[in-house]
Amino acid sequence: MTLPDGMHLDGGGHLASVTVAYDTYGTLNADRSNAVLVCHPLTADQFAAREHPVTGKPGWWGNMIGSGLTIDTDKLFVICPNVLGGCMGSTGPLSPNPQTGAPYGLHFPVITIGDIVRSQAGLLDALGIDKLLAVIGGSMGGMQALQWTAAYPERVGAAAIIASAARHTPQNIAFHEVGRQAVMADPAWQGGAYHGTGQLPRKGLAVARMAAHVTYLSELALDQKFGRSLQDRAAPTFGFDADFQVESYLRHQGAAFVDRFDANAYLYITRATDYFDLGTDAELAQRFKGTQTRFLLTSFSSDWLYPKSESRRIVRALHGASAAVSYVEIESDKGHDAFLLDEPAFERVLRGFVHSTVAEAGL
Repeated sequence: MTLPDGMHLDGGGHLASVTVAYDTYGTLNADRSNAVLVCHPLTADQFAAREHPVTGKPGWWGNMIGSGLTIDTDKLFVICPNVLGGCMGSTGPLSPNPQTGAPYGLHFPVITIGDIVRSQAGLLDALGIDKLLAVIGGSMGGMQALQWTAAYPERVGAAAIIASAARHTPQNIAFHEVGRQAVMADPAWQGGAYHGTGQLPRKGLAVARMAAHVTYLSELALDQKFGRSLQDRAAPTFGFDADFQVESYLRHQGAAFVDRFDANAYLYITRATDYFDLGTDAELAQRFKGTQTRFLLTSFSSDWLYPKSESRRIVRALHGASAAVSYVEIESDKGHDAFLLDEPAFERVLRGFVHSTVAEAGL
């Protein structure tokens, strides 16, 4: 969907034309009251419950979205947009710069989570959907969901914010900076103007992915899955090859990532999350004063990227605003990525929230 009026951006930039790529699941009902917006995490995309056209793998939330599943498409119309700045069809650094015809590269303006959400609001306007039954998102998707409730409270009936935060901590910014520097230190990056040169900053982006992936797991999960086991050998080589299984795993994660993601998009999207900050505790409560949205906050005990303290901070603010909010801390050894994995306790919590939201709406 192309938004004809373009967008002014929080950072002062302007995009004359904005395209928002999206996928849908289920059917929009006659009164347009069953729309659920699912916001994807950092490096996912709109293919939440459909085979990915690049990787051929199942959608990243195929266990949650579908007929009879937690987000039941027999009753709900699910919209999953690719974020502004992404590389799967939405306007981003890969898109042609109208002034040159070449990809924007680093001439693409810096974006924020607020900009991403405004582009999604434009998409909903174009689809004729005034109000969402619910907005649901984990990690960066949770930031988008929270921003939705802050910016458009009248348009959101319910919000599920999963393993997320109202601001990026210095630790999170630090990890992202390590990843960005890895990309920019790759000679093939070429100042961001690598398209058309026959070279891509694959090594830098792979290192960025490897560093980030460590934060998505927990120490216990790594220990249980790999321990200190060696990879296809009986003894260490006493060199710098991937002796350990965990090294081989991370190298695989890095290599697979660069086949489906654009390095410049990674820079812009991580930066958008770094800038996300809905304010101090008092400011956060003030933002939600008078909200009629019903909230679910969930965190995972072993998540050290967005720990429970960040969810509790949002919950305190919502209580301070007299909002209707439920909070569940789920015991899990799977780390931050628990919401993307088989975690029955989380599935039950989200299913209960979605079902109660559907029942209240009389769907």
